[in-house]
Amino acid sequence: MGMGYIVVIVIGLFILTNAIRILREYERAVIFRLGRLIEAKGPGLILLIPIVDRMVKVSLRVLVMDVPPQDVITKDNVSIKVNAVVYFRVMDPSKAITEVEDYMFATSQLAQTTLRSILGQAELDDLLASRDKINSELQQILDKQTDPWGIKVSTVEVKHVDLPEEMQRAMARQAEAERERRAKIIKALGELQASEKLSQAAEVIGKFPVAIQLRYLQTLSEIATESNSTTLFPMPIDLLAPFVQRAKP
Repeated sequence: MGMGYIVVIVIGLFILTNAIRILREYERAVIFRLGRLIEAKGPGLILLIPIVDRMVKVSLRVLVMDVPPQDVITKDNVSIKVNAVVYFRVMDPSKAITEVEDYMFATSQLAQTTLRSILGQAELDDLLASRDKINSELQQILDKQTDPWGIKVSTVEVKHVDLPEEMQRAMARQAEAERERRAKIIKALGELQASEKLSQAAEVIGKFPVAIQLRYLQTLSEIATESNSTTLFPMPIDLLAPFVQRAKP
């Protein structure tokens, strides 16, 4: 009789253990009763009917998926390797379990094919310069396609674009040529501004001839200050003309 009680107690503990589930705040349990979907429960304490009920646990936290490098041929026929990262979360646990066999694998495959498709329609310059626009387009397409699965794609980021070596060298030459072009433009603008100032100075000197004499004296002063050697500097006759006229009777 004592053995029977022990068996009953063991069976009761087994049933109780399988009937009670405790879920965390970010978890939900999709309940199937005899194969039919009942509802999604949680968080907290959940009671199941042993043998009859089956529970599938789903996390509602944001999931980060790394999209492996994909071989892409851009619109301008450049072969590149691109990888990305996708941030998404399950919004409807029931749909995520019943509408698709493995939502993680399905989202990963969809992200890979969408990445190749979208980047194949863009030129390399647009891919490098307008990455935010491409990220937004990828996010919208993935979110629309995963919505029937109860999944919300919040962000898609293209992480790295691996260019062929010959393309890297070509872009380096292009960048160097661009820098040289800008340097020449800046130099030309400087010469233009200098010529304008010289033209203005020539107009002033033309109106006031004495200004050239003052500039001459200033130049002599600068030479005497900066140089310790003897410097022979020609003296214009026009500068001495006033003194010659005074010396005449």
